[in-house]
This record gives sequence, C-alpha cells and structure tokens, in this order.
Amino acid sequence: MKTVLLLIVSNLFMTIAWYGHLKHRKAPLLIAIVTSWLIAFFEYVFQVPANRIGYGRFSLTQLKVMQECITLVVFSLFAILAFKESFKWNNLVSYLFIVGAVYFAFK
Repeated sequence: MKTVLLLIVSNLFMTIAWYGHLKHRKAPLLIAIVTSWLIAFFEYVFQVPANRIGYGRFSLTQLKVMQECITLVVFSLFAILAFKESFKWNNLVSYLFIVGAVYFAFK
C-alpha cells in the first residue's frame, strides 16, 4: 500500500509540473520551465521511494503499469477540477482498456 500511496502523491506533483503551467500561458516560457522543474523535483522525492519499496513485491512491469494507471486517474481528476474539462464516453472506454492492461499485467 505504501507504494501505491507514494505513486499517487508523486503523480500529483508530476501532473501539476507537466500541465499546471497551461493555466498561466502568458508567463514567460523560461519561468514555466523552471517552475515545472522545481515542482517535478518533488515528484521524484516520492516516485523513487515508491519504486524502491515496491520492487520485489511487484515486478518492474507491474510497477510501470500501476504507475500509468494512477497517472491517468490523477490526470483526469486534475483536468476536470483545474481545467473544467468534461469526461467523455471515449475516455471511459480507453480507461477500461487500461484496466484490462492492469489485470493482465498482474495475472
């Protein structure tokens, strides 16, 4: 469970670093890059321990598939809450395929 929780926190920072600057498009690009890089530092503060704790209990492939699934959930919530994007039927279908990928990775 520690691995999952650390990956969730890591992905919160990653999503903010990668997409948060889009809310401030008038800011200079260099400021966006440096700010994103500083936020991404905290992604690694949580991601590296998550993978170290999880590896052995989970395979490398399982860790990656888990991380990608968490990324999409965190990103979707971020897009809905921060950018007011709507969730469409095709998003749901694509996520169902990802859930299938998770199932097969852990099978």
